[in-house]
Amino acid sequence: MPTRVCCCCSALRPRYKRLVDNIFPEDPKDGLVKADMEKLTFYAVSAPEKLDRIGSYLAERLSRDVVRHRSGYVLIAMEALDQLLMACHSQSIKPFVESFLHMVAKLLESGEPKLQVLGTNSFVKFANIEEDTPSYHRRYDFFVSRFSAMCHSCHSDPEIRTEIRIAGIRGIQGVVRKTVNDELRATIWEPQHMDKIVPSLLFNMQKIEEVDSRIGPPPSPSAADKEENPAVLAENCFRELLGRATFGNMNNAVRPVFAHLDHHKLWDPNEFAVHCFKIIMYSIQAQYSHHVIQEILGHLDARKKDSPRVRAGIIQVLLEAVAIAAKGSIGPTVLEVFNTLLKHLRLSVEFEANDLQGGSVGSANLNTSTKDNDEKIVQNAIIQTIGFFGSNLPDYQRSEIMMFIMGKVPVFGTSTHTLDISQLGDLGTRRIQIMLLRSLLMVTSGYKAKTIVTALPGSFLDPLLSPSLMEDYELRQLVLEVMHNLMDRHDNRAKLRGIRIIPDVADLKIKREKICRQDTSFMKKNGQQLYRHIYLGCKEEDNVQKNYELLYTSLALITIELANEEVVIDLIRLAIALQVIEIRTMEAPYFLPEHIFREKCMLPKSLEKHDKSLCFLTNKIAESLGGSGYSVERLSVPYVPQVTDEDRLSRRKSIVDTVSIQVDILPNSIPSDDVVSNTEEITFEALKKAIDTSGMEEQEKEKRRLVIEKFQKAPFEEIAAQCESKANLLHDRLAQILELTIRPPPSPSGTLTITSGHAQYQSVPVYEMKFPDLCVY
Repeated sequence: MPTRVCCCCSALRPRYKRLVDNIFPEDPKDGLVKADMEKLTFYAVSAPEKLDRIGSYLAERLSRDVVRHRSGYVLIAMEALDQLLMACHSQSIKPFVESFLHMVAKLLESGEPKLQVLGTNSFVKFANIEEDTPSYHRRYDFFVSRFSAMCHSCHSDPEIRTEIRIAGIRGIQGVVRKTVNDELRATIWEPQHMDKIVPSLLFNMQKIEEVDSRIGPPPSPSAADKEENPAVLAENCFRELLGRATFGNMNNAVRPVFAHLDHHKLWDPNEFAVHCFKIIMYSIQAQYSHHVIQEILGHLDARKKDSPRVRAGIIQVLLEAVAIAAKGSIGPTVLEVFNTLLKHLRLSVEFEANDLQGGSVGSANLNTSTKDNDEKIVQNAIIQTIGFFGSNLPDYQRSEIMMFIMGKVPVFGTSTHTLDISQLGDLGTRRIQIMLLRSLLMVTSGYKAKTIVTALPGSFLDPLLSPSLMEDYELRQLVLEVMHNLMDRHDNRAKLRGIRIIPDVADLKIKREKICRQDTSFMKKNGQQLYRHIYLGCKEEDNVQKNYELLYTSLALITIELANEEVVIDLIRLAIALQVIEIRTMEAPYFLPEHIFREKCMLPKSLEKHDKSLCFLTNKIAESLGGSGYSVERLSVPYVPQVTDEDRLSRRKSIVDTVSIQVDILPNSIPSDDVVSNTEEITFEALKKAIDTSGMEEQEKEKRRLVIEKFQKAPFEEIAAQCESKANLLHDRLAQILELTIRPPPSPSGTLTITSGHAQYQSVPVYEMKFPDLCVY
């Protein structure tokens, strides 16, 4: 009777429960009953409305078996769930999925690694199924937290620990694939999820990299090894995550990277940080590169008070990011990058200056020296980043950056620069000048402008040349090197290294082109300024050999790139003023560069007197140039540098105090219409004509234009001579006019008159003198 009752009760049970019960064998070792599983699958496909109940009943059995530690039945239940999930693709599957995820969560919550891995595998299979319509109510917060915790497993058994971590990474990858493409669904891009996912992936990448660094470079892994390697799996998942990031959620994925690197102190050394950001830059879409650069700049600002090595590590990461971004789209962050880097360059110099001023003896002095060296690492990293970034910009942006950096260079006596140097002092100011000019040198490297006016506009040339007059040989070297970068458009500098006598210039195989009209105009306008700085640079007392070599190269580059007939004459006049000559080879070798720039140079006791044959002979040069068709009239005029305000601005004595200005008037330097005959009669009509202003307006404009053009293009000596002649002429005319129109007032003591060559005084009585009314009382 009891048996019959049980049979009746079993027959009264719902069919789906009977089908589910039949898939479980009496002995779990026998595995899933395949025949009954096929029946259950057919039933589920035929009656999809029953899937919800099937899933709930399976979940109930699985929960009971998990509590009772019946692992065999748990495996059978999960296998059945997986097969049902793969077989059923309809709208009714959604309630079944809720039961499925509930069972997976039960497995992940268990403390048995085997069940955790089982649940993860089932979730990964589910993540690969594409649903017809998304479920907006479904959330994966638990799975993100649980998988992230598994990525940090600390199990005592290394093999089990690795297995759990791999399962955690694969679970995160499944969550990403399931949710990342649906913008309407509750997304994992929210910061609370990214703060768990990204550090978990970086943790596994970092741990394996530390092992690899200890045991050396590993052999190239096979496909099977990659599946068992948490670092490779985590890196692939990280790349996939970043590759799916969009404009709105890019920053949420990148910011946890900074937090992880800060927390684990991975900026010094920064190999792992560089590796991470290389992955980021290569994985994200190219148009979002500037977002990452902005985040790095922002983090650099946030860590500006950290140790120099930490800041240097962040800057080197920025360099790697910029190197990758420069190949694609950098976006609107160009000036922001340079502005931030220059700001941190100033801060580094300020820290260095403060450390030098506050240093003391003993151990404190040693610490100051170490920190000083660390700050130099920061400065070099900044300059390297600026140079690399600038060298990859298009020409129009590079010109803007050159102007931007030049505007930051402080010049004593002016306030035109935009950099705050109030806290630096003289030593710090000099240091920042050197650093900025080194940055400018890096940016100008490889810059090739079609015309010199494009490379050296007036707004850039004037502030660039100002440091060349400062009493610091290193600053002057940097200015000349920047000038060489911009002038050398045909890469001739390497052929001009070293000051030496070149018997045959053709052996150098110099590359050059015919000078264009724009370059000719540039030299007419700025040639005298360039000559002046070269001349004064040669006379600096603190010059070293490199200074002279750079000045020599400057003259050579001007000759190659910018010289027409007029410029050649000016350069020869400048060379005559400087005297570097060839005839000294025989009689005075100590005057030659090959001799004077040796480490051990024998000099005579006195150099006050020397033979004129040792100097350039102007007449010989004039004969040679005249035979080649050059106009040599100006060759006899000694070169004298112009006097400008730059001497006051650069803290040196006025040139007027040390250089005597000599002006020789050439016969044809004054136009014939400016010469007035001394015998011209001065009449009322002549004076009226002289002050008549009723001329045509067009003629006046033309005259003004000619005057302006003359002062812009004519040599300084010619202008000075012409102005002096006009001043003398005006003085003579005024003297004649005053002599004819003005008579001295009568005086009681007598008035001097000259009669027949004899001086006589004619006295006038007081009563005959007429005084103004105001003087009589």
